[in-house]
Amino acid sequence: MNRFLTKDFLSGVMFVAFGAVTLYFGQNLAIGTAVRMGPGYVPRMLSMILLALGLVICVLALVNGGEEVEKPKWKPITLVTIGIVCFGLLLERAGLLPALAVLILISSLAGEEFKLLEVIGNIVVLSILCVLVFKVGLGMNIAVLEGVW
Repeated sequence: MNRFLTKDFLSGVMFVAFGAVTLYFGQNLAIGTAVRMGPGYVPRMLSMILLALGLVICVLALVNGGEEVEKPKWKPITLVTIGIVCFGLLLERAGLLPALAVLILISSLAGEEFKLLEVIGNIVVLSILCVLVFKVGLGMNIAVLEGVW
C-alpha cells in the first residue's frame, strides 16, 4: 500500500487523469490528419502523450518505490487560494494595481517569513511589470486604477 502513496505514483495518476479528461471532452472534435490537422488533433495527441507518460511513471513508481507524500500544509493552500479569489473579485471593480497589491499581500502571509518591507517591494516591482506587460506591451483593456486609468 505504501507504493501507492508515493509522490511519483500519484503524479502519474494525475497525468493519466488529465489525459483521460482531455480525451473525454475532446472526443467530438474533428481530428483530421497530420497534414490537415483538425481542432481535435493537438489535444488528442497531447492527451495520448499524457496518458502514456502517466502510465510509465506509475509503473516505475510501483517497481522502484519512492518518497512518500507528506501531509498537506493548509495555511499556504488556503491563503494563496484566498488571494487569487480576491484578485479575481477586485480586478474589475478596483483595477489592476489594487488587485495585485491584495493578491501579493495575502499570498505573502502564506510563507514562513513575512517581512513587510520585502512585501512592499514585491508589490511595487510586480505591479510595474504587470502594467508594462499587460497594459502597455499587450494593449489589454484592463483598468489600472478603476476610474483613473
